Amino acid sequence: MAKSTDPTRRDVLKTAGAVTAAAAAARVTSPAIRKVRAANNQVTYALIGTGSRGQYLLNHLSKIDTGRCVAVCDVYEPNLKKGAATIGGNPRMYSDHRQLLDKEKVDAVLIATPLYEHFRITRDALLAGKHVFCEKSLVFKPEEIHALRKLAGERPKQILQVGLQRRYSQFYQTAKQMIDKGLLGKVTHVNAQWNRNPGWVMKPDPVRQKELNWRLFRQYSGGAAAELASHQVDVADWMFGSRPEFVSGVGGLDFSKDGRDVFDNIQLILKYPKGQKMMYQAISTNRHLTLFGGSRTEFGEIIMGTEGTLEITVGKDNEPAIALWFVEPGPAKPTSAADKKEAAAIASASLTAAAAGSRGLPIMVSRDLVTGSDSFLKRELKFARLWMYRKGIMMPREDQNPVDTQLEAFLDATRTGKKPLADIELGLADSTMVILSNLAMDEGRRVYFSEIEKMGV
Repeated sequence: MAKSTDPTRRDVLKTAGAVTAAAAAARVTSPAIRKVRAANNQVTYALIGTGSRGQYLLNHLSKIDTGRCVAVCDVYEPNLKKGAATIGGNPRMYSDHRQLLDKEKVDAVLIATPLYEHFRITRDALLAGKHVFCEKSLVFKPEEIHALRKLAGERPKQILQVGLQRRYSQFYQTAKQMIDKGLLGKVTHVNAQWNRNPGWVMKPDPVRQKELNWRLFRQYSGGAAAELASHQVDVADWMFGSRPEFVSGVGGLDFSKDGRDVFDNIQLILKYPKGQKMMYQAISTNRHLTLFGGSRTEFGEIIMGTEGTLEITVGKDNEPAIALWFVEPGPAKPTSAADKKEAAAIASASLTAAAAGSRGLPIMVSRDLVTGSDSFLKRELKFARLWMYRKGIMMPREDQNPVDTQLEAFLDATRTGKKPLADIELGLADSTMVILSNLAMDEGRRVYFSEIEKMGV
């Protein structure tokens, strides 16, 4: 008779002990500042670029009461009006960001314009003495990397945060803690994809064709490397704890015959200093995702180590984040006497998982931790929830969308001066990856990251 694979309470305790040990260490999440504040204690800000992404940010900002939007700016009047309506409160409207910066005495500026405008507006905002949040990719050209690093270095008291929201995700923070604690052994590979079908579609406009479809033209855009891979290569940098040595890749404009000149599919390999590699793919003809039992589509990452694997993806407004831990067969080998007790508990939970037929163990956020201060009822509810996680009936959820967390963190940083998790150096490293990956695909060669030092100088 086959052995039952249903998790018992003992299994739950073993799994919880292994997985939540990392969750406990990953409590650097939202600054927990969602509370009513007097109007004179709010951060005043303006948002520049009220297109689709700008409106998305304004919708999230409208629910955060630690800041107050007093102005919006866009060169396209329909988007400008939509942005003002999205945030509410009758913000003043500008068509020129320079006029806004000259007239508005705001604390901070958020920038969600097309990529090719990022550097110019970020530079002007810093020179105007504002704290800045800029969406990725931070800059567009090699010379802008050097210029922005110099300018920001001259203004160390001004916050410059980049829109890499995975850095603010509880699940990704827990994944990094698991890696640092050795639960995956030596991490050697990261595989990632952001596949879509059909991806960007050319919007017809006889007057503003290129401007309206800026992502599809190299004059304005870094293509899929900038708009998609930038998020996920940053994850690989984070999990490996280093930056790439070189990148090679193949891109093609093979299926979208509509006048665009950016690639409609890209494949990249990035090599890191310790032999680690990242394999990346973004295509526009199929959005299937093999992770999570096919329950999600489009994007996700696989982090692979000698003793385990993580499948992980960030949440969206209508879909939760997911993170599953798969253990390599056989118990982990403790590296020191101090590790033996923890390794034994982890191995026990791991063997239970392996016997179950390779259902992944969900990694959990801090609210799932069973603590000594829990009441009987609260503790039992947590055990019930952990049992359902382990059986696959339900999955852990983050406290909130990481987009909200990063925006709250930015507003908090403007008040406290706290260094952002996604700071200028991460943003510039990310932009370097975009520039060099496109160069590698265009020239069909291995491009070393050290080459950026001589580019644009």
